[in-house]
Amino acid sequence: MPAELYELLEVASDASPEEIKKSYRRLARELHPDANPDPEAEDRFKRVSAAYEVLSDPAKRQQYDLYGDGGPQMGGNPFGGGGFGDIFDAFFSQMNPNQGRRGPMAGADMETVVTLSLSDAAFGSAQDLSIRVPVRCGDCGGSGSESGTTPETCTECGGAGEVRRVRQSLLGQMITSSACGRCQGMGQIITTPCAGCHGDGRVTDERTFTIDVPAGVESGTTLRLDGRGAAGPRGGPSGSLYVHVDVTPDPRFERVGDDLHTEVHLGIAQVAIGTEVSVDTLDGPIDVAIAPGTQSGTVLRQRGLGVTHLRGRGRGDLHVHIQVETPSELTEREVELLSELAELRGEHLAPPERHKGVVSRIRSAFS
Repeated sequence: MPAELYELLEVASDASPEEIKKSYRRLARELHPDANPDPEAEDRFKRVSAAYEVLSDPAKRQQYDLYGDGGPQMGGNPFGGGGFGDIFDAFFSQMNPNQGRRGPMAGADMETVVTLSLSDAAFGSAQDLSIRVPVRCGDCGGSGSESGTTPETCTECGGAGEVRRVRQSLLGQMITSSACGRCQGMGQIITTPCAGCHGDGRVTDERTFTIDVPAGVESGTTLRLDGRGAAGPRGGPSGSLYVHVDVTPDPRFERVGDDLHTEVHLGIAQVAIGTEVSVDTLDGPIDVAIAPGTQSGTVLRQRGLGVTHLRGRGRGDLHVHIQVETPSELTEREVELLSELAELRGEHLAPPERHKGVVSRIRSAFS
């Protein structure tokens, strides 16, 4: 039983059509000239494609199994037939969707920026966007033709939108296809262009619409909205709109991932004795207890008061950083009270008569 074509496709002679097709696709991807510039790979790619043309056709495969490449319908050489070009062209169409494209092309993608507050980014929000974008012409409905007229079929490509050329090679017939140059791949010619869009099928206009920004986004996030981009010429589908998110910094908080950080400045008496302070959050102010003896730099974690997780449930945390402020200007009475406190605690201070001089020298050193 002939085996050459099966060996080329790296399958057994009793392989199923699905196995043959799967093996061909794998080899085609490996050997395609765009992926493998080696000339030997290109030659093997052509032979593999020709082998697949035979083995993928039940009648040709049966004939090949019976007679080999010398069968009555094989032309003495399975690589010299006229169908290889079709296989080659079909494969190229899958690899390059723009080749031989028929009909109106899709519109271009567009970009815009939406600016959010930290609160909107944390909880999500509905945002209104206004952009100038090519839209389908209302006068002609996107056809490009003046009302009451219709496009004519392109005589160059017969309405196919592509032109195929056949040439002979050592491997047989080679068929290549490309977009028709006369109709630009549309398949039709506009004989009476629409006055509103000059035959393009679209006009530029301002569009306003509302988008839902998900909770948890941050600056640099990009949202893709399919069908919100530019309309395609002559009735083609619209492209996508890419919305880049810019979150305005909030002076009260620093965002780190989904956590928020804020600072609370307290006096020495407050942290020494303990107190309760009001702290801003995205949900409104809350009271936070400050334990007696709290040190500067202490971080108090408030769970669940950060930013909503973008992908998942729950929220980050709010971290309250305690900063103890040392007074820089003291009245005489304050000096007396602090001196009494130092004496009670056994802390060494300069003698009272030298205190003012010491303070003055210290201030001078830092002025």
